[in-house]
Amino acid sequence: MKVCTDACILGAWFAGKVAGHERILDIGSGTGLQMLLLAQKSDATIHGIELDKEAYMQAKENIERSKWNDRLTLEEGDVRQHTFKHSFDFIISNPPFFENDLESDTDAEKIAKHSTSLTLSELLDSISANLDSKGSFGILLPFHRWEYFDALAKQKGYQLTEKLIVKQTLKHKPFRAILHYTRTELASITETELVIKPDGVSYSNEFEQLLKDYYLKL
Repeated sequence: MKVCTDACILGAWFAGKVAGHERILDIGSGTGLQMLLLAQKSDATIHGIELDKEAYMQAKENIERSKWNDRLTLEEGDVRQHTFKHSFDFIISNPPFFENDLESDTDAEKIAKHSTSLTLSELLDSISANLDSKGSFGILLPFHRWEYFDALAKQKGYQLTEKLIVKQTLKHKPFRAILHYTRTELASITETELVIKPDGVSYSNEFEQLLKDYYLKL
C-alpha cells in the first residue's frame, strides 16, 4: 500500500500534540505509518491493530526495523471484536472512509479505502470502548464527509476542538479534513487551512514546516 501525502499530514499534525501522552492506539494501522510518525515525537507506548493480513505483515516488518520497536505493538484483528488490556489517552485513525462512493477493484483496496469492513459509526463505537475518559482522538476524512461524521460524533458525546482543512492548491477545493475530538466542550473550535502546493508546483512553507522532520527532500 502506498504512502499518501494526506496520511503523512495526519500523523505529522498530531505528532506535535501527543508529546505528553502515555498510551496511543492506531485503529486500522495499514503499514504502520501513523505509529512510526507519532513514535518520533512521543515517548508513548503505541499500539496498532490492522484487519488486512498483507498490510499487517508490512506494518510488522516496518515496526521491527524501526528504532522505536521496543514501544510499538501491532496486532492483526478486527477492532470491533478485540479487547485491549487497558484504555488509551489518544486514538488515531485513517479509516476506510469512502462510504457510499465508488468501490475499488480488489478486496484489499476495498478494506483499506472503503467502509465495507468498518463503518464510521462502528469506528466511533470502537473509539468509545477504548478511549480513556479524559482522552482525545484524531481522524482523517474526505472533506465532504466531515459534517456527517461530526454529527455522529456529537451523538456519541464528542466535541470537535480542532479542524485542519487540506487543499491540494489554491485553485482546488478542500479534499481532506483532519479532526480532533475530546469529550469536553470548548468555547470555540480552532480551524486551520493547509495548502500543499499553492501554485501547483512547490510545497507551501506551512507544509514544509509540518513535514520537514519526515520528508528527506524538504
